[in-house]
Parts: sequence; structure tokens; C-alpha cells
Amino acid sequence: MSSVGASRQPLTIKKLLVSAAVIAAGLVLAILVVTAKPKPQPSVPEAPLAPVVAVVAVTPKAMPLTVVTQGTVEPMRRINLSAQVSGKVLKVGKNFLEGAYFEQDELLVQLEQADYEFAIARAKAQVAAAEQRLAEERGRNLQAKREWRELGSKEANALFLRLPQLKSAEAALDAAKADLAAAELALERTTIRAPFAGRLERKQVDVGQFLGAGSSVATIHAADTFEVRLPLSDSQWSSLGLSVAGHDIPEHPVTLSAQFGTEQRHWQAVIRRFEAALDPQSRIVQAIAEVRLDNGDGTPQQSLTSGMFVQADIQTPPVPGLVQLPLSALRADDTVMIVDQASTLIRKPVIVRERHPDWVRVSGLLAGERVVSVQTPALLSGLEVTIASDAATTGSTTL
Repeated sequence: MSSVGASRQPLTIKKLLVSAAVIAAGLVLAILVVTAKPKPQPSVPEAPLAPVVAVVAVTPKAMPLTVVTQGTVEPMRRINLSAQVSGKVLKVGKNFLEGAYFEQDELLVQLEQADYEFAIARAKAQVAAAEQRLAEERGRNLQAKREWRELGSKEANALFLRLPQLKSAEAALDAAKADLAAAELALERTTIRAPFAGRLERKQVDVGQFLGAGSSVATIHAADTFEVRLPLSDSQWSSLGLSVAGHDIPEHPVTLSAQFGTEQRHWQAVIRRFEAALDPQSRIVQAIAEVRLDNGDGTPQQSLTSGMFVQADIQTPPVPGLVQLPLSALRADDTVMIVDQASTLIRKPVIVRERHPDWVRVSGLLAGERVVSVQTPALLSGLEVTIASDAATTGSTTL
């Protein structure tokens, strides 16, 4: 028993020595790790990068503005064509169709002529009878003058010389000739021709129909000149330099446009007059623009149709102190951002004079001011920025 206990004792001491050595080694390693770690250095915050902006240098100058309005195209001449004599429609012209174009003096409607030819024949007979009676009275007048001279008297009696009968015969001849001319005119009016070149809007008769004098035949309008009534407010016609009260209104050019599918068509027109009265509620005056399709110089314009809706662009005289900016430079509250000499943003209000899908014309800016051309929500008043041309040397970030 004693020998076994003696052998176990050295093993226990050995294990304790090994454990102590391991613990000591661990402590040494921990001390080395802690002492070898570098001391933390204090961090210095980096300065924020100034955003890069593109600017537009301002140079105010005189520029025209465009007044935009709309109107409906109407023909300058539109008439209701009527028959001047009665009769049955014998035939119609080849262009007597709704929407068809016709030339001046072109046949539109032909009435029967037989009754009017008979009237001419009777009128000619009356003229011949009146001429015969006048010839007889002239002969009797000459005979009476000879008889009176044979009596040796110098003064003849008017009744003896048959002067009243002679005047009556002359008047009867004039009346017969007038009746003949009237009959010939009535025959001529059985042929209804176009009084001007134009277009037929609506026809109201056809072959076989009987017309009384004054009956409506068709509605036609001229196709070479049109009018557009353009509503203008008092501020608009004032900016155009127009006066609604003057007798001599200067002609003002107008550009009309309309969309046909994917095609945008344009016409040149001229404001020639105003309507006589302003609208008492809206205070709107109607300017009347005239469109000539021959353009006045022999070059034709595209055709127009009655009832077409068009937009009118009217340029004003040059207005001083205007600046044209990209539309992206204008903020929603009608202000712009200015970069001052210290490269700081300043918000400045402007007066918008004209808007366009790509640009805007404003007043209220001074020469030399630098306007930010593209606005973003990150650009705030007082923010320091860098102009795009200097960004390569500043290391700034672009918004």
C-alpha cells in the first residue's frame, strides 16, 4: 500500500508544474499583445466638399415677347346664293357639290329659259311697233311744218305740229326698249354663276326642283382670304403697341399654327382691325387677323378650312432689360439662384415675361450676375458652391 501512494504523489506534483507553466506562458503572451498594440491617434474631421454648379452669365438686352392666343378660322366672304328669277332647275354645274371648289363665273345652276325667251320675243315686237309709230309721228311732224310755212306764219302751234304725239311716240319706244332689256336680263339670270372663286358649303337645290324668285340656292364662301378673331386682354394689346380706338391701325404680323397628326402647319397673317366693342364682362377685345393664301407676293400658303382652330403667336416690339434663361434655371416660386463673388448661393425673385418648353424670358436681373442653370433640391440659399469651370482644381462634388 505504501509503495502505490508514493508513486501517485510525484504524478500530481508534475501536473501542477505543467499547469503553472501553461498559465505563465499565457500571461506572458497577453502582456506582449497588450504592450505591442499602437496607441490610437486623434481623428481630424474632413471639410465637406463644395457642390459644383453650372452658371449662366447674365446680359440683359431688348428682346421681343410673344403673345399667344387662339381663334377659329372663318372665310372673309360668305354669302347665301339666291335665285333672282323663278323657274325649274334644268341642270347644275360639275362642281355644284358640297365641299367642292369652283372658279369665278363658273356655272352653278341653270334654270329653264323658254318662258324668258318668249318674253324677249314679245318685247322685241313691242320695240318694233314703237319704232313704227315714232317714224309715223316724225313724218306727220314734218308735213305739218311744211303746211304751216305755206300759210306764211312764222310761229306754229305745237298741237298743229303734233309735238305731243311725237314725244309720246319717243317715250313709248324708250319703254319698249327698257322692257326688252328687262326680258334679256331675266333670261341672263336663269344662269346662276359663281360671283367669286370659292368653295360650296351647302347646296339647297338640285335638278328638277322649282325655284321662286329669292329662293336660296347654296351657301358659298371665298377660298382665297380668311379671317381669325383673336381674343386679347387689355394688357396684351397694350404690350403689342396696338390701339383699339384709333382710325389708322398699323398692320401687325401674326403666325398661325395648327397640328395635323404629326405635322405642324403654319400660316402668315396680319391684324388689320378690331371689333367695335369690348366684352363688358371679360374686358376682351377681338383682333381680326386676315390670312391671304396667295401670301401677297405670289407664293402660295397651305390651304385653310372654315372652322379650323388655330394658335396665334404675335410678337411684341422689343422690350428692354430681358434675359433668356434655360427653363431649368427657374424655381417653382419664380426665383433663381445667384452665385455671388464669395461663391455663395443667393435666391433672387424675377418677373417671368414669357415661358417656352425649353427656355424662359425674365426681367429683374443685373448685368454680370451668375445664374445657376440647373436647379436641384440640394441647392439652398447660403450654400457655398464651386462653378463648373473651376471644379477640376477644387476636388468638389457635382450635384
